[in-house]
Amino acid sequence: MFAIDFRPKNLSEFVGQKHLVGENAPIANMIKNNSLIHMFFYGPPGSGKTTLARIIAKELALDFMEFNATSFKAESLRKVVSQDSLIKPIIFIDEIHRLNKAQQEILLPIMENFWAIILGASTYNPYSALTNAIRSRSLIFEFKALSSRDLGEILDSIALKNELVLNAESREYIINTSGGDCRAMLNLLDIAKSDLSLNNLKAIRPISMNEGVSEDSTHYDLISALIKSIRGSDENASIYYLARLIKAGENPEFIARRLVILASEDIGNANPNALNIATNTMLAVSKIGYPESRIILSQCVLYLASSPKSNTAYKAIDGALEYIENNKLEIPPHIKNFNKNYKYPHDFGGWVKQQYLPRDLKFVEWSDIGFEKTLQEWLQKIKKTFHK
Repeated sequence: MFAIDFRPKNLSEFVGQKHLVGENAPIANMIKNNSLIHMFFYGPPGSGKTTLARIIAKELALDFMEFNATSFKAESLRKVVSQDSLIKPIIFIDEIHRLNKAQQEILLPIMENFWAIILGASTYNPYSALTNAIRSRSLIFEFKALSSRDLGEILDSIALKNELVLNAESREYIINTSGGDCRAMLNLLDIAKSDLSLNNLKAIRPISMNEGVSEDSTHYDLISALIKSIRGSDENASIYYLARLIKAGENPEFIARRLVILASEDIGNANPNALNIATNTMLAVSKIGYPESRIILSQCVLYLASSPKSNTAYKAIDGALEYIENNKLEIPPHIKNFNKNYKYPHDFGGWVKQQYLPRDLKFVEWSDIGFEKTLQEWLQKIKKTFHK
């Protein structure tokens, strides 16, 4: 298999992740200075996490022992870790986020005493899954999905080595539908190597694996045009660009996720049901593929394009986040936990005048659009009616 046979063996062959292994990048410097520390890698599939771990072991001439957290057993680890060994092996654990706390505690003495170097990988950010003790003894690095340029470099190299002839359309399709996943790209190339025509490639992979990471301008332009058409309440343009994305084989789950974001960012409380519709669309298309997903996406797009628009929630949270960059206010004592001076609003008919911030701040600028006007009017009414 191409993905196995042509796995990079050293840093000079490794493509991508320049922020980690490029010149003066942190992992490159660790290898250069032989100053390796426990590390955990996270990022999308096919971005090079396991490959880089193996390269690190080879570059430093260290034994490499691989485990998977889904079948991790303490006794297996203890057999390969020696407290007296002068040469420390690399212990690599895939799916590291699946280790429970008891299993993580087994790693602590190994990490603390450097009986081995622990490396881990995950497609999820393992920060919340790892204990404080594990995190304090390690570094966590994010891997990025490979760019179209990275994938193209790998594809051209392997095609040349195997004397495969790719026309421009087929090459573009393989790269742009692989979603930044090198393994997926090479698997497609391997399966289709006897017939690399565009029709055959589309028959093998009719739906793009793209998760929004491709650098292909057409992909970005189409999704941008869809979002902006919905934001502009042009239902016909919205349906047109949705059709273009579907025709291009865009992943329906990717489209649905963008619609969920738009429902909150651009519609918000002007029509709160928009978020429910978009979220249900995302759930539905995850269970139902093409061609039926086109109808579900169409229904959602039409609903969002026809909804009243408000970016109040978007502006409010960004304004608050910007404010706290340079300002940190003390919490008034009476609303801290278990303070007897706190006034319970339900004891006063639903609302009571009470200080929640030490100074008057205004992040929310209500509009008079859709249901947002109703919310604003309710706030004004209740504060006036129950004013104490």
